[in-house]
Amino acid sequence: MGLEQRTLTVPALVVMIIAASAPLTAVAGGVTTNYAVTGMDSVPLSFLLIGAVLLVFSVGYTAMSRHIPNAGAFYAYVAEGLGKALGVGAAMVALVSYNLMQIGIYGMFGFAASSFSNGLMGTSIPWWVMALVAWVVVGFLGMNRVDFSVKILGFVVAAEFLVVIIYNIMAFSLAPEAPQPEAAFNLGDAVAPGMGAVMAFTIAAFMGFESGTIYNEEVKDPKRTARRATMIAIIIIACFYAFSAFAVAVGEGASNVMGSTAEFGPDLLFVFFSAYTPTWFVDLANVLFITSLFAALLAFHNVIARYFYSMGRGGALPKFLARTSRTTHAPVAGSLAQSLVAVLVIAVFAVISTGKDPMYIVFTMFTWMTNSAAYGLVLLMALTSFAVIGYFIRHRTKDSVFTRVVAPLLSGIALIYVFAQIVINFDVLLGMEEPGMLGYILQAIVILPGLIGWVLALFIRSRSATAEPEQEKLPVVSPSQH
Repeated sequence: MGLEQRTLTVPALVVMIIAASAPLTAVAGGVTTNYAVTGMDSVPLSFLLIGAVLLVFSVGYTAMSRHIPNAGAFYAYVAEGLGKALGVGAAMVALVSYNLMQIGIYGMFGFAASSFSNGLMGTSIPWWVMALVAWVVVGFLGMNRVDFSVKILGFVVAAEFLVVIIYNIMAFSLAPEAPQPEAAFNLGDAVAPGMGAVMAFTIAAFMGFESGTIYNEEVKDPKRTARRATMIAIIIIACFYAFSAFAVAVGEGASNVMGSTAEFGPDLLFVFFSAYTPTWFVDLANVLFITSLFAALLAFHNVIARYFYSMGRGGALPKFLARTSRTTHAPVAGSLAQSLVAVLVIAVFAVISTGKDPMYIVFTMFTWMTNSAAYGLVLLMALTSFAVIGYFIRHRTKDSVFTRVVAPLLSGIALIYVFAQIVINFDVLLGMEEPGMLGYILQAIVILPGLIGWVLALFIRSRSATAEPEQEKLPVVSPSQH
């Protein structure tokens, strides 16, 4: 039995995509960290630049979804465009990257939820208890109908946007200095030294935007829904985050924003609220920050479950992972597999974080894993851009030259540049003062499974060709097969 058919609309899919990017978390955590670490005024501009790159990328990427409506997305597109062996490698990188992203967020969720609860009730609940509570709820929802998850995510995302909008309005109303849009949106900074590091931070805030095509087997209109939802989500994320990043600079003052973000980090918005709003609103903002993280956990869990499903169906992983529920049509085997991986990692970090500062889990589990995930996903996006060109060279379609060649070529070049900046600044992204082995190890965790999968697929194909030259094939069926 397959996934549930034709249930997701464009608005529902936009909610799923934006939930993965976690608006409140991105503004409170991502934007403030970007300012503090890079010291660049052009953080707002970077969201528009990355948004433009991802819009161009999405032209070819979503066009592929019309021809290959597969829950594997990156895996399926690379396999069809650059060969099945490379597709297996891409599948492994995608699976590791998405799991790193989702499981890393459990660290931040556990820290935020336990800190808030302990401060409110005077308890001493460890982070991992709260992480396990979220793990149970996410696992339950992951095995239910996807439109049920959408209803929950829709409420959370709307509340997140409302809190950030209130902050933006207050920031402009209480600005200690005159706003300086000429500094925040200076196009000359696009090629300035240091802008590469800014964009390496910024693109992480968009991660999850590509998940729309993963639901293409469950949308009402496979030819249009994912394309429209992805484009709409990118525009909303880019514009909203750019304006909100500018609001952070306005609210603190252009001359003070670097110092304030360095001092308070992700707490900056809540410190601001504490100074100008009632206690109950500060508590509400904290609760919504926690639910923002939960929304991202659920959104990425659903993505990973579908990746397990697609790879199990295609033969890249054991077939039992392709099992779906007879009642909810959810990919239950994939959901259970992701939950198992997550609880094992949570258990490991629960042990090694015992007796350490509460922030330890944020600096390690959250920072290490989510930045490693962004590293892998940007690499996959660059690879997918060239896979789009390869696919359309081999298949005649009515798509325009811009869709088939120009857009994927431009986005591929731009994404290679961004990926290079992530590699160059990887130690900075990890919060390390000097380069060290940790950076190489984390990059290897992402890349090695892909290289091993690619080499094994080539080896199996060569053996198959030697044994049965007239029936050369990989033991991995076409990812576009249903």
